[in-house]
Amino acid sequence: MEQRKCSFCGELLEPGTGKLFAKKDGSTFYFCSSKCESNFMLGRLPRRTTWTEQGRAYLKKA
Repeated sequence: MEQRKCSFCGELLEPGTGKLFAKKDGSTFYFCSSKCESNFMLGRLPRRTTWTEQGRAYLKKA
């Protein structure tokens, strides 16, 4: 099975879980939870959000 990462937080998704969001231009996004999906739809940046993988690297927290 193919492993996918959440497009917002970077967490690995187990096969058969999560949500797939496809835009009209053909780009696809995978979300592990409604929390990640909501933050993405609100236009928030993952690197500015402390609990995401990119946010921890950007803020040098882990």
